[in-house]
Amino acid sequence: MRERTFSVYIVASPSRVIYVGVTNDLDRWIAEHGEKAIAGFTARYHVTRLVYFEQFDRAADGIAREKQLKGWTRAKKTALIERNNPPGVT
Repeated sequence: MRERTFSVYIVASPSRVIYVGVTNDLDRWIAEHGEKAIAGFTARYHVTRLVYFEQFDRAADGIAREKQLKGWTRAKKTALIERNNPPGVT
């Protein structure tokens, strides 16, 4: 049996709208939202490009990190994304 992991992620749109969330299946989340199969914020603003993620063994840890990131300023989130995705790297 596969151990469950919890992923905190940041996704972005072409116009640089960003969204922070947590899921227990990052691959499924990306597939569903990439196809806009789930109505809501991410579909409305085309927020489908994964730009950052962290994984946790416990749901509580993932949720705590999600809340922490959501409390950050946009500038701090952008710095985190850019630190992990240098310009010119695809």
